[in-house]
Amino acid sequence: MRTAGNHAASGRTDPLPQKLVEESTCRCADALTRAFLNDRHKFVMLNVPPQRPSHDLLEAAIPHPDRVEGEGALPPLFPIFLRLHGRRVVVVGGGPVAAAKVFGLRSAGARVTVVAPIVCPELQIEGVTVLVRDFEPKDLEGAWLVVAAAPPEVNRAVERAAEARCLFVNTVDDAEHATAFLPAVVRRGSTTLAFSTGGVAPGLARLVREALEALLPHEVGDWAELAQSLRNTWKRDRTPFSRRAPLLLQALQGLYSQGEEE
Repeated sequence: MRTAGNHAASGRTDPLPQKLVEESTCRCADALTRAFLNDRHKFVMLNVPPQRPSHDLLEAAIPHPDRVEGEGALPPLFPIFLRLHGRRVVVVGGGPVAAAKVFGLRSAGARVTVVAPIVCPELQIEGVTVLVRDFEPKDLEGAWLVVAAAPPEVNRAVERAAEARCLFVNTVDDAEHATAFLPAVVRRGSTTLAFSTGGVAPGLARLVREALEALLPHEVGDWAELAQSLRNTWKRDRTPFSRRAPLLLQALQGLYSQGEEE
């Protein structure tokens, strides 16, 4: 991967216009978004003065936990990424939907246990513990996460058992009783982009994922590597947070300017 020179890493001020230093992170994010839409994925600095969102706008954009709008609307979600490597996850159900969930969980390194009276061949794989029988509440002991991909009446029993044990549960096709949602995912190296409709429109989530797959540059993995390297340097040099976003944008611009020179 190319490097973007020493100026951005060191946090020196001489090559960096003061205007960039004062720009907000929102301003840099806007430039990145515009880069996605450019066929060369260049980072173009705009001459429009940065606009910071007002407090009123921010308050309106963030859903209030006690305000649920619309009939049948569900409470707002808190997005989070989990490190499941080596941790036990229970999947109740033995059909193709359960198999798809198991594939994703295994990709994250989870220790998966499947419980179902009938199990499809796709689940009979090495590294997955399969219990060919009906679900029992005790199956959730020691689990970190639960996925219910069985018939509705079984899913409700799983949800009740998980709730009693303070476990998050993803219930397939039952957003009302789910406490965890598995999003549509796009990966670029160590970078993961996830999109969720809160379980109410999984078809839309898949369409958005396909659009993001086409839109998101493959170099995003390189961007993350560069950002990690610069972050380590900035932490060592105690570079102010107000300077880091403009410096990162400048370094990303350097990736493509070097490519043009070669």
